[in-house]
Amino acid sequence: MPKLLIVDDEQNVLYSLVRGLRSPDLEIVTAETAQEGLRLVEAERPDAVLLDVKLPDRSGLDVFVDMHRIEKRLPVIIMTAHTTTETAIESMKRGAFDYLLKPFDLAELKRVVSKALEVSRLSRVPAVFDQEAAAADDTAVDRIVGTSPVMQSVYKEIGRVAPQDVNVLILGESGTGKELVARAIYQHSQRADSSFMAINCAAIPETLLESELFGHEQGAFTGADRRRIGKFEQADGGTIFLDEIGDMASATQAKVLRVLQDGKFQRVGGNETVSSDVRILAATNRDLEQAIAQREFRQDLFYRLNTFTIRLPPLRDRLEDLPLLVAHFVNLVCRDLDRDVPAVSPETMDALRSHDWPGNVRELQSAIRYGVVHATGDIITPDSLPEEVTGATYAVRSPAPSDEDWRGLRERIRGLLAEERPDLNHVVHQDVDRVLIEEVLAHVDGHQTRAAELLGISRTTLRNRMQQLGLSVGKSVQPE
Repeated sequence: MPKLLIVDDEQNVLYSLVRGLRSPDLEIVTAETAQEGLRLVEAERPDAVLLDVKLPDRSGLDVFVDMHRIEKRLPVIIMTAHTTTETAIESMKRGAFDYLLKPFDLAELKRVVSKALEVSRLSRVPAVFDQEAAAADDTAVDRIVGTSPVMQSVYKEIGRVAPQDVNVLILGESGTGKELVARAIYQHSQRADSSFMAINCAAIPETLLESELFGHEQGAFTGADRRRIGKFEQADGGTIFLDEIGDMASATQAKVLRVLQDGKFQRVGGNETVSSDVRILAATNRDLEQAIAQREFRQDLFYRLNTFTIRLPPLRDRLEDLPLLVAHFVNLVCRDLDRDVPAVSPETMDALRSHDWPGNVRELQSAIRYGVVHATGDIITPDSLPEEVTGATYAVRSPAPSDEDWRGLRERIRGLLAEERPDLNHVVHQDVDRVLIEEVLAHVDGHQTRAAELLGISRTTLRNRMQQLGLSVGKSVQPE
């Protein structure tokens, strides 16, 4: 269970914070002085700290520095009641996780504490390779499971690149474990004692991602009521994991490129050049070479990131790892649910081997949880598994397109071949993209967020593609 330390000399504030953050899944310890707070960091090893700037025996900023001397990766959230936040900003520049102004908005407080605990987990819980994961019962690690030749190659690549201070690009379909590989690289690197920041570029709106990464100045945009320090500045000396970098907007790509080139950037709305020494690990499930051809990803950024590339195999290409993975996830689920471990019938394993696993290991984990919950006895049978896995949904899948369905496209390709077009691949993909996006947008009556969900891409990517294809959305989709 994660542990949170709160250091504040005001008993009413401590009471309010403990009451507001109390949860069966969180242990909270408190201190009213700097000395007691430092003692608890040594003795209790909390996962995150809420620290007031003003304490009776010492400055909170000095205490923060000493806490980081004890545990450099400890996320510390600074609390202050002062509207002038220069002191708190200075603490952010020194590596504080975030700062909050009193009085607190409880929802914002919970969000920041939750993020700090997750960052702590990612940087401190080892991601290990384990050939006997099924038998392992250590809850303090996250395991990369598999003994297949392709996974052995992945382990070797992680071991080869981790101690070298170079950027790494991790490629693989969704659910293949890219974040675990990034954490393993970080934990075996020379920067393992410094911070590890993970950002999902597809999960943050385009308008906020640049600010999240590089920070912003007061007044940079509506709602920017104070300066904010970004992740690149906070992670100085450490590692940043940019997940789903293929969905990053082109303006943000340009700033990341500059960081890669000379370690410098400017906060949004600022003129001051900031330097930061950060190792970048990036991952995506997109075909970046195709994205470059479609002008959705910068070629120069790709070359900078591509110093060392690790490609994770989809689960369907390493089915020999299935028994180990199944045993591992059954153990995990039963431990979470506090129940006896059921057996897995041979018929169930056959059904699992027959599935193509488009969602990869993440889908397998979900299917095993479903199977454990729906198992009626001490064995998981095929009827305990989700219908998508046993094949029930295959019967309702659309039939494969016939030659007749492709006639128009074939004629188009032949025409382009006759013209000897040098950009044949690009033109055909644009034609297909145009039809696909027009049909999907028409299906959802022009609702771009819903269309992006159906297409399996981010809204930013959808907008970029529409712009490139000259499409606009009114009541219905119209060429511009």
